[in-house]
Amino acid sequence: MPGSELLSDPGTDGHAAGGGSARDSAAVGAGLDALDTPTTRRRPLWSRVLRTGVPPLVALVATLAVWQLLWSAAIWSEYKLPAPLSVWHEFTKVVASGEIWGIVWTSVHRALLGFAASVVIATPLGLLVAKVRVVRAAIGPLLAGMQSLPSVAWVPAAVLWFGLTDATIYFVVLLGAVPSIANGLVAGIEQVPPILPRVGCVMGAGRIDSARLILLPAALPGYLAGCKQGWAFSWRSLMAAEIIAVSPQLGTGLGAYLKEGSDFNSMPGVIAAIFLILLVGIGIELLAFRPVERRILRSRGLAVTT
Repeated sequence: MPGSELLSDPGTDGHAAGGGSARDSAAVGAGLDALDTPTTRRRPLWSRVLRTGVPPLVALVATLAVWQLLWSAAIWSEYKLPAPLSVWHEFTKVVASGEIWGIVWTSVHRALLGFAASVVIATPLGLLVAKVRVVRAAIGPLLAGMQSLPSVAWVPAAVLWFGLTDATIYFVVLLGAVPSIANGLVAGIEQVPPILPRVGCVMGAGRIDSARLILLPAALPGYLAGCKQGWAFSWRSLMAAEIIAVSPQLGTGLGAYLKEGSDFNSMPGVIAAIFLILLVGIGIELLAFRPVERRILRSRGLAVTT
């Protein structure tokens, strides 16, 4: 009948409606997945070079210009404020003689070994403090207090305990880095949603597997922040130990090189040593911590530009 052409098959309409509903659900699911996907936008190489390289270079040139102007004005004597060129000559002299490599390596390898030992000690310690109430009540305030204690305060005691040996330097580095790393891990674990450990328990994860597969990955941003702060504290502690604990048996690190410039009243040598200490610290930050931090943030959808 002609009128029947206007009527469709109910089964066909139901099937079409069901298919449309499934497509709508799939579209909604795809949209939600897109919200969770990291939105990174790759910039051209020249743009990244301009954004990351030009501002520090401009700041360096401006600093040198102000320094040169103050030196030219002769507000302070040459003994207190040498010319930038004098510091540059001191720096090039150390580089040309080859002494710089031994000086930098002496401090860097001590810092790396001390920091690695600090991570090994602070990681289980942080887990215990975060998850065991008795341990947290016992040593949690102590860790917070040790983090605020200047590391240089440990140097005289370490010298009396261990003498002028490498043990003194490593002891000071450990006490400077361990509290920061442990407290950073505790702060990261406190920000983990409680449902994640519960899901791991339901899935059959034990305490070790839960800590290794759930807590540590979830607390990774806070843990990395603690490691960065721990490295900064360990580097400062190392410089303090090398400045105070000076001995031929310990070799010449950056701290001893700085102390040597002070002992010989060489302000260019002092500023050159400060420049080297700053340069190594910035290099470790840019080459080690910055790429890891960007990768972690990008994996969590927090890094929007690269």
